[in-house]
Amino acid sequence: MAKELGEEITKKPLIIAMKGHPGTGKSTLAHALASALKFPLVDKDDIRDSTFPLHQQPQGSHTLLNHLSYEAIWRVASTQLHLGISVIIDSPLSHRTHLDRLISLAASAGARLLIVECRPSDEAKWRERLEGREKSWHKPNSWEELQELIKGYGGCTEYDVGDVPKMVVDTTAPNLGVEELVSSVVRFIASS
Repeated sequence: MAKELGEEITKKPLIIAMKGHPGTGKSTLAHALASALKFPLVDKDDIRDSTFPLHQQPQGSHTLLNHLSYEAIWRVASTQLHLGISVIIDSPLSHRTHLDRLISLAASAGARLLIVECRPSDEAKWRERLEGREKSWHKPNSWEELQELIKGYGGCTEYDVGDVPKMVVDTTAPNLGVEELVSSVVRFIASS
């Protein structure tokens, strides 16, 4: 059903932009959506992982490599969209400037843009998920590291998305699995 609906709702290319802090379940949901809708997934972590050799260089800047990762995401997504192919972008979307780039990208490709924000209400489950996942050199590996990251954002992750349709999902809601979350996102897409 999701695949057929995916074909129906994409008469125009679509950008599904995931949003949320590390460990909120956005990558799990993004992978499930990509599989169900048969949309390519552009994952910032995949790109960021490829910058590891640069990170080890003395002149390697964390901020520069992060910007480079986002620039690669926008370019890969742009190619797909200009081919008429919808995409799912898995990134924290932590700054308004990232959303502004997506709005510009959507306009240039004649695509629709939707945001799916993962915001877990159960902090204990969120922490367990974060600390239980595979370790990575560029992601917070502990709850304390995540809290430092969020503090460093200085509130910039909480911004008005304007007219961009946005759905907030609780990825720790009891008795709500990934399949149910995918179904609810697909309904949101169809109604937007």
